[in-house]
Amino acid sequence: MGQTFPQQHDGVVYLTEGGQETEIMYKFGHELPEFAMYPLLGNPAAMADLRAMYERVLDAAAEHGFAAMLTGFDYRASPDWGEKLGYSRQGLADALAQSIDFLRDVAKPYQTQISKILIGGMAGPRGDAYSLNRTITADEAEDYHAFQIETLRGIGVDFMSAVTFNNVPEAIGVARAAAKLGVPLYISFTLDSDHHLKSGPSLKEAIETVDRETGDARPDFYGLNCSHPLEFGPALEDGDWILRLRCLRPNASSQDKIHLCEIGHLEDGNPVELGQQIGELARRYPHMDIFGGCCGTWDKHLNEIARNIRAIRLN
Repeated sequence: MGQTFPQQHDGVVYLTEGGQETEIMYKFGHELPEFAMYPLLGNPAAMADLRAMYERVLDAAAEHGFAAMLTGFDYRASPDWGEKLGYSRQGLADALAQSIDFLRDVAKPYQTQISKILIGGMAGPRGDAYSLNRTITADEAEDYHAFQIETLRGIGVDFMSAVTFNNVPEAIGVARAAAKLGVPLYISFTLDSDHHLKSGPSLKEAIETVDRETGDARPDFYGLNCSHPLEFGPALEDGDWILRLRCLRPNASSQDKIHLCEIGHLEDGNPVELGQQIGELARRYPHMDIFGGCCGTWDKHLNEIARNIRAIRLN
C-alpha cells in the first residue's frame, strides 16, 4: 500500500506556486523550449531567478499562515516531450532528480516557519493541453505516464499532480499508473470559455467518469488550473462530486490560454479582483483547501488570494 495525500483538516490551507513558466519567461526573460522548465537547470542566472520566485511563494505561505505545496520543472518531463528536447530516458530521470533536489533545498530554510511543506512532481498531458491534436486511450496513458511517476516515486516525492488535462481517458490512465506505483495523485482539469473540457464533457462529468472507471485506483482528489474564474465558476455545481475538488489554480486573465503563453509579456489581469473571486469561492466551498495560480500569476496574485482566504478560514 502506497502513501496517501494528507486529509483535509480545519485550519490547514495549502498555497502552491503561481504561473512559473509565464513568470520566468516574461518577467525575467528566460526562454522555455517547448514550454519546458527543466532545460533551465543548466542556466545559473535562471536558477537564481527561480530560487527567488519560489522563496516569494514560501514567504507568502509563511506570512498568511498557510501550509505549502511546491512543484516545478517537470510538466514537460515525459518521454515524448523529452525526446523533442533531445533528452534520453536517463537524461529525463536526471533532470527530475535535480528538479526535486532544488525544491527541497529552497524549502529547507522555511521548515520552521511553515507548518507543512510538500514537494511534488507535475505531469502534463502527452499532447498539447490546449488542442485535440492527439488521441490517447486509458491503457496508452497508463503506460506512457508510468515512466515519470515511477522515476519520481524513486526520488521520494510527497505527491504527483497531473495538470492541464482535458482528456478523460488520459486522466483515467494516469490515475491507474499512480495507484499501481503507490504515489498520491491529484488530477487538475482545464476548462474553456464554454465551461467544459475542450474534449467535450463538463467538469462534473469528467470527475464522475474518472472516479467510476478507476474505482479503488481513483485519484486522491481533483483540481482546476489554467482557467479563469469566469471560465470555471459556472461549472461548479452543487452535489457530492464537487467534494472531490480541492484545488484551484486560476489564470490571471480570462484571455485565451494559447494567447497568454505566446503574448510576449506578462498579462497579470487584476490581482486584487482575482483574490476576491477566489476568496468568494473558498467561502462557498469550505472543503477546498489548496490554492495557487497558473498562467500570468505570480506572488502578487498569491498574496491577494491568500489574504482573502485567510480572512475567511484562518482568522
